[in-house]
Amino acid sequence: FVSAAVKADSLPERALLRAVDPPNRLILSQEAENEYRDVIFRPKFDRFVSVEAAQADSRHCRRCLERIEPTEAVRECHDPKDDKYLALAAAGRADVIVSSDARHLLSMDP
Repeated sequence: FVSAAVKADSLPERALLRAVDPPNRLILSQEAENEYRDVIFRPKFDRFVSVEAAQADSRHCRRCLERIEPTEAVRECHDPKDDKYLALAAAGRADVIVSSDARHLLSMDP
């Protein structure tokens, strides 16, 4: 979400737009949304996206997504903070995880 918000017409933005286009579905947990809000409103992102635009993006995404709350913990990622995304994908029976986290999620063996 953050990469899509800070750079228009980027690969992350195109992936996000495709994710909300049927028959695809975008899933999000409260924990993942909280992290997005924490990150996108950091001062270092002010030059890329205004607070108003970030709030509008957040509202738009909430209308386009399916809320999933994982019930089982996952402990598979090199960075334990990213396990929440694996748990979300498992709970939502996701076919694909879109990430630009090359150090942790993308380096995992499928």
